[in-house]
Amino acid sequence: MKIASALLKLLDTVSAPTSVSAHCDLPCGVYDPAQARIEAESVKATMEKFNASNDPVFQQRATIIKEERCELVKHHLWVLWTDYFKPEHLAKYPNLHELFWKATKSAGEAKKTNDVAVASRLLDEIEEINTIFWDSKK
Repeated sequence: MKIASALLKLLDTVSAPTSVSAHCDLPCGVYDPAQARIEAESVKATMEKFNASNDPVFQQRATIIKEERCELVKHHLWVLWTDYFKPEHLAKYPNLHELFWKATKSAGEAKKTNDVAVASRLLDEIEEINTIFWDSKK
């Protein structure tokens, strides 16, 4: 019994998780606004297909897909905002917070409509974020 207990204690010691820390989820360089842009392009294309169809089943499927993609846009934008951008970026680009706020609001608005103009505005806002992102990497 003592041997089994000792072996289990040794196993716990060897297999116990260790504490680690990092300044980001993965090594630097994995962030890119392209992920949000690709999802936003899908939102716009899905809206266009929805508007071109009279099939209610197709429209329902398009709505579900569009809403999922809108959530992914918000996710990718918030990962950039919360994990990549730092206070020094906000000092250099004072409109950054408002730009992210507007873009995530546009993604939320896109969930509630099939107005392609909303998706176009979202893509424009992501493009502004993209410009700042790549400038910040220089």
